[in-house]
Order: sequence, then structure tokens, then C-alpha cells
Amino acid sequence: MSSTSSQYRIIAVCTGNICRSPMAELMLAEAFTAEGLTRAAVDSAGITAYEVGRPIDPRAARKLAAHNIRSDRHVAREWRSEWFQARELILALDVDHYGWLRQSAPNGASRAKIRMLRSFDPAAAARDPLDQGIEDPWYGGYTEFDTTWNLIHAAVPGILEHVRALLRRPDDIPSPNPSG
Repeated sequence: MSSTSSQYRIIAVCTGNICRSPMAELMLAEAFTAEGLTRAAVDSAGITAYEVGRPIDPRAARKLAAHNIRSDRHVAREWRSEWFQARELILALDVDHYGWLRQSAPNGASRAKIRMLRSFDPAAAARDPLDQGIEDPWYGGYTEFDTTWNLIHAAVPGILEHVRALLRRPDDIPSPNPSG
């Protein structure tokens, strides 16, 4: 990032882009707004085309709505290879997404951008990526969506700090007022 107008782009990735990754996207977007991190942008995608064009799962929407986060504009989409270049951080929600992304990455620089979302959760950060996954709540009921919310929520502060640290640049710091 070379200028103050550049954005730090993050993408959250799951299977169909109707449960976990849109929850992560919208939770992070809300957190960035609340923290005034206007140079951070987040979106989401799925590694499959199974759900392309569909809205967020109603159970995920209900969980987000309980926290005053709107999800009515979400439309599922499939991962595109050019996003390896266009995103600075690629967050995998589960180990299969992590493996698929790493295998699909065109080079080492792209692979270096891929992290498990829970690697930003202090309770999971020291674990192997294979133990940092968030299981698909789609197969369960509301309780699984509560668990998904809690696991994503635990990682949000770490992601915020990561982004905040990367956005701190000398050109972002106002010069001191010489007269005062």
C-alpha cells in the first residue's frame, strides 16, 4: 500500500458463501466501521458455485440481525482467481477452504496471504491450521449459527489489530503543529 487512499482488501472464504463467509464479512465490515478503519474493505466468496446468486442463509441472517447487522444485500458468489492478486488478506473459514486456496494459489506471494480466520483468535492462534476451522453450520440448527458467530467474533479483535497495524504508516500520522 503506497498511498493514503489505498484500501486494505480482505476476503472471507467458505464453501457456498451463504453462511460462514458472509457472516465474517458483515461482522468485520461492522467492526471496521465502528473502529473508523475506512481504508479496510471486506467481502466474501465461496469455493464452489453451489449457492451462487442466493441470499444469505436465513439462520445466519437471523443471528446477524440479533446484533443489528443487516445482511439483506448479500448475494452468494464463487471465488475468482484474480482475487489472489486483488486482496491483501484471504481468510479461510475451515481447513478444506484453506487447503483449496493454498493449492489454487498461483504463487508463494498469494499463498502467503491465506490465513485461517481463527488464527487471529488468541484462543486458537497457536494451534495448527487443521485445528482452527469453523464447521459448517448449514447442517445444524440455530445453535450451530450461535457457535459460528462466537468463533468469528473471537477473531475479530485480532483481525482489527492486524489491519490497524498495517494501515499505520508515517504518511497517516499528522505532522506535529510547530506553533503549539
